[in-house]
Amino acid sequence: MSDADAPARSGPGNRAAEAGTADAVQGVLPDVAALYADLHRHPELSGAEERTAGRFADWLERDGYEVTRRVGGHGVVGVLRNGPGPVVLARAELDALPLAEETGLPYTSTVTGPRPAAHACGHDAHLACAAGAARLLARAAGRWRGTLVVVGQPAEETLSGAAAMLADGLYERFPAPSVVLAQHTAPLPAGMVAHADGPALAAGATLEVVLHGRGGHASAPQFAVDPVVAAAALVLRLQTVVSREAAPGEPLVLTVGSLHAGGGAANVIPDQAVLEVTARALSPGALDRALTAVRRIARAEADAAGAPRPPEVRELARSGVTVSDPTAAGPVRRAHVAAFGAARVAPWQASMSTEDFPLLGPAGHRLHGVAGIRPVHWMLGCVGPRDWAAAGSTAAERMAAVPGNHSPRFRPHARLTLTTGVRALSVAVSAHLHRVEGR
Repeated sequence: MSDADAPARSGPGNRAAEAGTADAVQGVLPDVAALYADLHRHPELSGAEERTAGRFADWLERDGYEVTRRVGGHGVVGVLRNGPGPVVLARAELDALPLAEETGLPYTSTVTGPRPAAHACGHDAHLACAAGAARLLARAAGRWRGTLVVVGQPAEETLSGAAAMLADGLYERFPAPSVVLAQHTAPLPAGMVAHADGPALAAGATLEVVLHGRGGHASAPQFAVDPVVAAAALVLRLQTVVSREAAPGEPLVLTVGSLHAGGGAANVIPDQAVLEVTARALSPGALDRALTAVRRIARAEADAAGAPRPPEVRELARSGVTVSDPTAAGPVRRAHVAAFGAARVAPWQASMSTEDFPLLGPAGHRLHGVAGIRPVHWMLGCVGPRDWAAAGSTAAERMAAVPGNHSPRFRPHARLTLTTGVRALSVAVSAHLHRVEGR
């Protein structure tokens, strides 16, 4: 067994340097990179992350964590108790996206065909960085006191995994944290991190809309009620929610990401059409208004089409605004500046992407009932130097040109992303644990 795979040892004899130093990160990087490549080759979709969870759980067990599997699905919880002190939770995601990868990487996804999958959002990098940070902190256990909880969360892409883990007793079966931490890849230069002074990511919700019709023969539409036509009208009408119902300065995005109707026969008018609609806003009030508008317009279009019954609208998932607690974010930002230098710690402007990470903090109080949890979230640059330089002459041009998250060509610079991500998470955790001097 190599030293990199040896169980964690704490106390004065610990050979590891303080977690988060450049030398310590380089010491674990080969194993972290191998884990990352393996996860990238074998992506698993939301709710089906069995292999991914197993790899992460095995890693944490080798480093001396108390590991529990299958929490809220395939969720993994590793606990390292190291004396009295704060409880800090570091969270990363397990799941991939249902799309075909087009990067040409030597470790490209092996899940192809009619049901492809790819790590096109960076969750493999998040998980590998969390594994590396967990190892560094275990090896440096003689230098800190408290409890570290490392979570591999399933089903983030469907905004359902955090809620499922909380429902399965995440804060009851395991130590409830005072601080929760997470990072996310972004189209910024690899080697950088970025913090928002306010909201970092939008609140979001996904609705399923089922429009009912009356099926029939394509040659006799007068005897049928065509839900495809109603669905097409609904897709177009929903665009007016943003253009005509939101104030010009109010950030709001409404997208129909999925529309299914019929069984593939061109001569059959189907009985129903099913749409999935996502809404995103930077305030809960704006999100509520958008969702109310979707329901109202769906009913109106169904009435206009002469539908035999009203549409069914079901909320599939919802999450709040991702915003860091200022008192908890301050020490993390200072730790990042100390680790990387001020030039590599950038400001972040709010994005309309959505995370379910807020549910682990105050936004999920109705689910977990724990008061006083302080969330901290930052962005992790992942674009390689050559790709960044070739993408344009300004930062705005480059961010628009480089393949971003959810693109089939999303291609993080592995070495720089992992090196920075492991260190960023390590020093962030360390900033909220009790330091032991002179060890």
